[in-house]
Amino acid sequence: MTLAAETHGFLSPTGVEIAFLLVGLVTFGAALVTVTTRQLVHAALWLVVTLGGLAVEYLLLTAEFIAWVQVLIYVGSVVVLLLFGLMLTKAPIGRSPDADSGNRWAALAVALAAAAALVWVVVDAFRTTWIDLDGPAAGSTEVTGESLFQNWVLPFEALSVLLLAALVGAIVLSRKGKANATATRTGATADRTRADGTRADGADRTDTAATAAEPGKDGVR
Repeated sequence: MTLAAETHGFLSPTGVEIAFLLVGLVTFGAALVTVTTRQLVHAALWLVVTLGGLAVEYLLLTAEFIAWVQVLIYVGSVVVLLLFGLMLTKAPIGRSPDADSGNRWAALAVALAAAAALVWVVVDAFRTTWIDLDGPAAGSTEVTGESLFQNWVLPFEALSVLLLAALVGAIVLSRKGKANATATRTGATADRTRADGTRADGADRTDTAATAAEPGKDGVR
């Protein structure tokens, strides 16, 4: 990163900066559609557009390694995992009323507050810092590895623990769901068995009463 504020200004953007702004707007729109649509499959597909837009942004910032990691891990793995989860849980293809919540305005307020805090932190930290897009790549594997494992080791390990906790939670929830489904099927089978037995007993008693009434009819005749 270089301090080039004296030779470059906001009123004279380059083609790369214009492309960065346009891709950012498309990515922002796709992210809004992802969290507002009521169709789960469409939300997953719009998430692909959002993550792909972020990868393009990394490429424009000369961070090729981060861009390909974004494509391979997030677009190629996480989104595919979400789609498999939708298929395995037999999620509805069309509009789903379960995809809406009454806490939408509260969620919007929290999202706006988090976005404002993030923008303020980034602008305050990189107010006078410029990236020389015409210079050598600043996001190579060597540079990224050194920065990650020298300055960001603790957040990296904390993120791995968080992902492990999410995986364990998903396993626990899936096992509870299977147990509840098995108990429901068992209860339904028992209810049907009792109902069948009740109907059979009633039919037997009716046949017995009819058989017992036959001699009396013969005597009357």
